[in-house]
Amino acid sequence: MWAASCLASCCAACACEACRTAVGSIGRRSARIAYCGLFALSLFASWALREVAAPLLQSIPWINHFHKTPDREWFETDAVLRVSLGNFLFFTILAIIMAGIKDQKDPRDKIHHGGWMAKIFCWVVIVFLMFFVPNGVVSFYESISKFGSGLFLLVQVVLLLDFVHGWNENWVAKDEQFWYMALLVVSVVCYIATFSFSGLLFHWFTPSGHDCGLNLFFIVFTLILVFAFAIVALHPKINGSLLPASVIALYCTYLCYSGLSSEPRDYECNGLHNHSKAVSTGSLTLGLLTTVLSVVYSAVRAGSSATVLSPPDSPRAGADKPLLPFSKADEEEKKDVPRPVTYSYSFFHLIFSLASMYSAMLLTGWSTSVGESGKLVDVGWPSVWVRIATQWATAGIVEHLNGDEYYMLYIAILVLVYLFW
Repeated sequence: MWAASCLASCCAACACEACRTAVGSIGRRSARIAYCGLFALSLFASWALREVAAPLLQSIPWINHFHKTPDREWFETDAVLRVSLGNFLFFTILAIIMAGIKDQKDPRDKIHHGGWMAKIFCWVVIVFLMFFVPNGVVSFYESISKFGSGLFLLVQVVLLLDFVHGWNENWVAKDEQFWYMALLVVSVVCYIATFSFSGLLFHWFTPSGHDCGLNLFFIVFTLILVFAFAIVALHPKINGSLLPASVIALYCTYLCYSGLSSEPRDYECNGLHNHSKAVSTGSLTLGLLTTVLSVVYSAVRAGSSATVLSPPDSPRAGADKPLLPFSKADEEEKKDVPRPVTYSYSFFHLIFSLASMYSAMLLTGWSTSVGESGKLVDVGWPSVWVRIATQWATAGIVEHLNGDEYYMLYIAILVLVYLFW
């Protein structure tokens, strides 16, 4: 017994030392990866508590203070929302603390890149304290999370536009026939994929013998947007390019598919999933993994985006390189000059705040479809409309970037207000 106790103590000490060493090895280059790992840990905690914490929450008097105890699904949703609320507050506090950092000599720069033991401890404490807040606070957070999730999807759109325009400019700058042909080939492939995908949407989501006018409208309107993007890009007054238009067309078609596939499983026009009333563990794991990768990519991409995040004096903001190299005297003087930060730390943490809301909505079926969808991830009518509204907002952003009126963005905002107010 004594030997087993000593062995357990030694194992615990070794584990703590290993964790301390791993956390201490996080440097400036790996800080963003560490934040992504912490966020992935929060998603795993949300998922685990959704599966096992319902009986515990039912026994907590300040949570289960109802005259009639709600269903198990209510407590599963509540557990996810409380973890998400703690995650949201953690990253929002960091975003506020990091506001206004311009150079690496700012003391807050060390807070952003270091102090990981303290930050992990604070994250655990904040998440733990969220299980003591009143249900009304959680309900309010649930309401605003639907708007925050829409903002996160719009951030993804802006990052995609930034990436595609940078891609197009990079190939055009080479000014060679090979790269012009490559632009044409990629654009044609994107359009072929778009129209092929649209044909599958007609096959999956407008089955014969059913009145599927809403799905038909979504698909036809998507095709109208695809043609509108191409016409605007080829208009002589716009002087646009076909590559961004084709990629955005393919992305809008994907958003249409994502929205239609999120329709309830018992909906007669959901021909892709209407025969599957339950979901396997493998499918659930794949859905959650896809969510994690999407969120992590958006955060990392946001951290390296030149047009969205970089401060004006940042090296990523487009500062030109000198034509002649610095002399030794200039290099000595340059050592004393504070190096500007390469991205906005505050906006980086804000991305994770919005992602916390978005992931909570995915894990809870947007908090309104628990009864109709069981434990499916990202299923329900709110998820459908958020995807469609994001598609319309994408069209509005593209039109605005092309110098036209962004009436589509207004339509998307009105839809979101109508659905979630």
